[in-house]
Amino acid sequence: MAQIKVTLVRSTIGCTETQKATVAALGLKKIRSFRVHEDTPATRGQIKKVSHLVQVEEL
Repeated sequence: MAQIKVTLVRSTIGCTETQKATVAALGLKKIRSFRVHEDTPATRGQIKKVSHLVQVEEL
């Protein structure tokens, strides 16, 4: 299955609690931290919810 690299590029300060929880669920803690995830519809939905905070790269 394809993999994607998700990087936090903006701070969660000023975001809603659900957006902060989504960023935490993706495993991102600090700016420029990244995680590699399987490219699934559930992961894509999480990324869409916080798309203004993260950068996505196909691996």
